[in-house]
Amino acid sequence: MKVILFGATGMIGQAALRESLLDPEVETVLAVVRTLTGERHEKLRELVHADFSDLSPVRDQLTGLDACLFCLGVSSAGMSEADYRHVTYDITLSAAQLLAAQNPGLTFVYVSGAGTDNTERGRSMWARVKGETENALLALPFTAYMFRPGFIQPMHGAVSRTRWYRVLYAVTAPLYPVLRPLLPAYLTNSEQLARTMLRVAADGAPKRVLETRDINRA
Repeated sequence: MKVILFGATGMIGQAALRESLLDPEVETVLAVVRTLTGERHEKLRELVHADFSDLSPVRDQLTGLDACLFCLGVSSAGMSEADYRHVTYDITLSAAQLLAAQNPGLTFVYVSGAGTDNTERGRSMWARVKGETENALLALPFTAYMFRPGFIQPMHGAVSRTRWYRVLYAVTAPLYPVLRPLLPAYLTNSEQLARTMLRVAADGAPKRVLETRDINRA
């Protein structure tokens, strides 16, 4: 399987990159990044591109792909709806539309979030925008899966770029082994999430929207 990865420097993207490089079924990983990850591996190629909202200059390098793991995202805290929508919806759809055109048969795995509102009418701004993004992806001419994890405990050195998330994860780390079996519908970890993304990209899943419980079952 030839994988393209967006968001490789974020916490979930770091996990997706690690598990992709470890997975014997993954032949190559193309990480589209603004800055190099610092990772070195025979499977990995990094494509540095500054403007994720316009990938047309590198269109010819985005072919021959089997699966996309789209882990790019930001917290909505402190952002206007217009700015959050640009990052969450506009950039995602720009990349997805180009990949669909360049790679017939591509499987697109999108990391959304628990509480996403696919009615697009709720009060929560981030949930509406995520829901609009999910709906648009599911309408594109490829097979798409929406992952809606709740709380994600980082594993194997994966680090969030958001400071207060890092503090939260440090506090919860000792509690996670106890809470995970008790709350499988709400808690997962970055390793489980990444492995399930790869499994679904390769083999599919019975439904297109996977919540935390589904992620943990896979």
